[in-house]
Amino acid sequence: MVSGTTVIKNPSGLHLRPAGILCKEALLYKSKISFKVRNVTANAKSVLSVLGACVKCGEEIEFNCTGPDEEKALAAMIKIVEDGLGE
Repeated sequence: MVSGTTVIKNPSGLHLRPAGILCKEALLYKSKISFKVRNVTANAKSVLSVLGACVKCGEEIEFNCTGPDEEKALAAMIKIVEDGLGE
């Protein structure tokens, strides 16, 4: 298992469009990918789970990846968040 943290920069947080982009990226990897924000853990491969976490702008999230491509998955998830999730 590997983990890493990043901060959500999107002004509206993880609403539907960026949540979809995050999930689409997560689905490219075989590893289990989840993230924790506050005391909530969400499955990064599920749009409903991501939306249910109610992630706001400026909040720090911690990604946890477990599986055969965990290093690549973690790097990709942190990069896509830091790049603004398409916004």
